[in-house]
Amino acid sequence: MLLLGGTTEASRLAQALAQAGVDAVFSYAGRTDAPVAQPLPTRVGGFGGVAGLQAYLQAERITHVVDATHPFAAQMSSNAVQACAAAGVPLLALERPAWQAQNGDVWTHVADMAAAVQALPAEPARVFLAIGKQNLAPFLAHTQHWYLLRLVDPVLDLPAARGQVVLDRGPFTLEGDRALLQAHGITHIVSKNSGGAGAEAKLIAARELGLPVILIDRPHIPARTVVHSVNEVLRRLDCAGSY
Repeated sequence: MLLLGGTTEASRLAQALAQAGVDAVFSYAGRTDAPVAQPLPTRVGGFGGVAGLQAYLQAERITHVVDATHPFAAQMSSNAVQACAAAGVPLLALERPAWQAQNGDVWTHVADMAAAVQALPAEPARVFLAIGKQNLAPFLAHTQHWYLLRLVDPVLDLPAARGQVVLDRGPFTLEGDRALLQAHGITHIVSKNSGGAGAEAKLIAARELGLPVILIDRPHIPARTVVHSVNEVLRRLDCAGSY
């Protein structure tokens, strides 16, 4: 089995597969310097597009693929749909349900990063950019704002007048995120709608503090079979155990 990982759910599934004795390989995209160690044989890096992934599936005699990548890893997920179809390999997606607004939330839904930039106010704001490291430049180009960035790797420094970088890895707590927002005087949050519990604390804290959130909708991914828990994956694969 090939497990396309990079999420907390992928790590939980890797543990379950290892305990069940499933012959599986864990694949990381390689976007962080120190990815979480896994109990399965691990490969790091891309496959070379659809054709490269199809060739890998055939060369390694992969019989099942589980896509447990981030909900915004649209290119990898789309490649997996096409490559698995071409190779005749069953594909299962382990996907977190998207976050849904609750009473008290002040959310603005936008389609993409460009729309999120435009949704920020024209006047200076103190913005918590909870979007990872890939799409920072369009936001930082708006120099009237002060930005708080929470990243896994130290990919850049910001002058104090422009913002601050906090190095941390989830899951995050409500108490910690509430304190973070208050300590930095955050007025707006920009977040991908990643779903899951590991990064939800900032949204709950924003609800408590009455802060507006600009929430970026998930990208389109071609149709595939989707489940929402490790147990569902194990049942589909006919593996014993409960996790």
